[in-house]
Amino acid sequence: MKRIAILGSTGSIGTQTLEIVRNNGGELEVEALAASSNVALMEEQIREFHPRTVVMWSEEAAKELRIRVADCKVQVLQGMDGLLEIAVMPLVQVLVTAIVGMIGIRPTIAAIKAGKDIALANKETLVCAGHIIMPLARECGVSILPVDSEHSAIFQSLNGEPRERISRILLTASGGPFRGKTRDQLEQIKPEDALKHPNWNMGRKITIDSSTLVNKGLEVMEAKWLFDVEPSRIQVVVHPQSIIHSMVEFIDGAVIAQLGVPDMKLPIQYALTYPDRTEMRGNRVDFFDLGSVTFEKPDMETFQGLKLAYRALELGGSMPTVYNAANERAVALFLERRIGYLRIPELIQSCMEHHTMVEEPDVEQILAAEQSVYDYIGELV
Repeated sequence: MKRIAILGSTGSIGTQTLEIVRNNGGELEVEALAASSNVALMEEQIREFHPRTVVMWSEEAAKELRIRVADCKVQVLQGMDGLLEIAVMPLVQVLVTAIVGMIGIRPTIAAIKAGKDIALANKETLVCAGHIIMPLARECGVSILPVDSEHSAIFQSLNGEPRERISRILLTASGGPFRGKTRDQLEQIKPEDALKHPNWNMGRKITIDSSTLVNKGLEVMEAKWLFDVEPSRIQVVVHPQSIIHSMVEFIDGAVIAQLGVPDMKLPIQYALTYPDRTEMRGNRVDFFDLGSVTFEKPDMETFQGLKLAYRALELGGSMPTVYNAANERAVALFLERRIGYLRIPELIQSCMEHHTMVEEPDVEQILAAEQSVYDYIGELV
């Protein structure tokens, strides 16, 4: 039996992780859960999975939850102190970091120092702090197991091959709902249009990020740290069918790919059961029904978020943090209908041009860079 804790248990990745626990016949046990403010769903999860400890980010949510689960044997904690406590719980073997935002960085560092393996779904951890996380994981002998479908595919395709044998990483992208459109056609895009992803069922922010290709830019940044490969050797390939989840080209010209239906439960389960594979019910790829797969170059002139990601990664230091924070705020403003769709990459570029870069930021400097971006966008919008 493997014991896990989940940061972000009420979100898209968190609820799918619990679905895997539910379907794995006692092979996985939930020791702790954490969420932001969804008290009703957290109560349901407590009553079904019986964690020892739960954390609510919001103090008000924690107070309400304590009242609602007073009949359960569960400890309810609050805020960052609570996240840090469950990150180092002695019985926990794997920490699933599905929480959104910078708040995932400190618990991840604490868990690594405590010898926990990390099932990584929090993008900010590597995008903003990869230069801290990966050396620390190597020092502590901890595995960073990717949960993103693309990074899981690369991890599976490598299958232990040393990085010296990698020629290129081929990171696939669906192209999102606006593949093939021009900038003029994107002028009038509304949130409800961008939230209609053709293949994947994801949370609101990541769905918007997928439509702008910013999500792919963030994945390029993650891949650089996860697989220790220079950005010039990470190529984004648009693959509209989302059957090939990513590929690795080796120095002898061989290309190994991981294929499967577009379902996040597969990479989540692989991260939780690694190095084993366990049976999972669900759809399988029907190659006769599929018929063919196609590939395209990404349009980085129309979707400039991807071009800016490569630029931020090239500059390094605190610039990826600025890229991530600017996008996060811009997407929130777009969802609130306060800015237009094409304003998202414009705000990212403006923040990058405005920022004074820190070469090797520590956690405090990363958080300060994030706040400076929020302040700057507050002045612009």
